[in-house]
Amino acid sequence: MSGRTTFAFRLRGRGRSNTKSCLIRNSVSGLKNGDDELAASTRQREVISNMPKKVEIKWLNEPEQHDYPAALSYLSLLYDEQTATPHVNKLKRAPIAEFKAKDVFRASGLSLLGISNAHVEKDRQKIQAGQGLSPLLLLRDSAHGKVIIADGYHRLCAAYSYDEDAVIPCKIV
Repeated sequence: MSGRTTFAFRLRGRGRSNTKSCLIRNSVSGLKNGDDELAASTRQREVISNMPKKVEIKWLNEPEQHDYPAALSYLSLLYDEQTATPHVNKLKRAPIAEFKAKDVFRASGLSLLGISNAHVEKDRQKIQAGQGLSPLLLLRDSAHGKVIIADGYHRLCAAYSYDEDAVIPCKIV
């Protein structure tokens, strides 16, 4: 006997009255009655076992020296040189603060880059290898009510991919 599970849902476009239907079929052949539940639980266990394991994310005590020129380069796209340079100088003197990864994302308004991004994957490999990541460099943009990630966006995405509640060391001005 073969069991067939069918999932159906309807998609409705914004402002349109027409409705589109989509069917997704998942066929499981060669199963006897009652084996559908066993197959489903096996698939569920496979999905759970493929989830990333809890990994300790290590951080350096201070940003690396090359992070400051990178922050200046990015901030120079948003501000003129006379405004960007003092911000970076303040970041150099700022103490380390800590924020949860999900809060930094919400405050920045940026979206999460996937693990298919080469820079995120490189930072994920550093995390897996137990290497320390450099703290983020953040700038408060009070005029727009946002936080600018001057340097460390890919590191933040990599850390978030392991734990959205990860505590991220940052310098913020």
